[in-house]
Amino acid sequence: MRIERAVNVPLTYGGRAEFMIQNVLAGTLAAFVHGISIEDIRVGLTTFNAGTAQTPGRLNFVEIGDVTVLMDYAHNPAGLRGLASFINKLGRKYRTCVLNGTGDRRDDDIREFGRVAADNFDRIVIRTGDYLRGRTPDELHKLLQEGIAQSDNKPTVRVIPESRDAIHHAIKHGRKGELVVTLADRVPNDIAYVQEYRDMAAGAD
Repeated sequence: MRIERAVNVPLTYGGRAEFMIQNVLAGTLAAFVHGISIEDIRVGLTTFNAGTAQTPGRLNFVEIGDVTVLMDYAHNPAGLRGLASFINKLGRKYRTCVLNGTGDRRDDDIREFGRVAADNFDRIVIRTGDYLRGRTPDELHKLLQEGIAQSDNKPTVRVIPESRDAIHHAIKHGRKGELVVTLADRVPNDIAYVQEYRDMAAGAD
């Protein structure tokens, strides 16, 4: 059964976000087996947007001056690879990533997370996340840096432990047309820090 073209579903960003197409397919099937009509499913799919109000932490874009901020909750290598596949279709020359490690991952998973980030960004800001889960901040920073070093790409790396400071630094130093990606740790906090910077920038104009 044809429901709607993927390019017409806002969550997929014109069909470029393949992982969102997968989510849409699962959601569509769940709605259908619960008796929702095809027309109601179509209306839902075509009117649901990936904004901070409806999908906080999932492909949330915010424009701040010459910089575009993208907030997403990709917090493991597979999630970051899916996000990177989408980002690579946006054609941005400059890309910065704000990330942190999660304590209850294997060492190799944390390293791989860093390596995937290094493969796809030219600047990386490492912060201390809230989910240390038995590890020290220094340990997580070290594992991420080891992973970054494994990449053939050599991004510039800076460690700024406080999340607010890390996000504000990344945006402040963004180049014209740059995409700044924050891999949300605590989603509401990241959204608040980005919106705070946007409001400060708007007040300075």
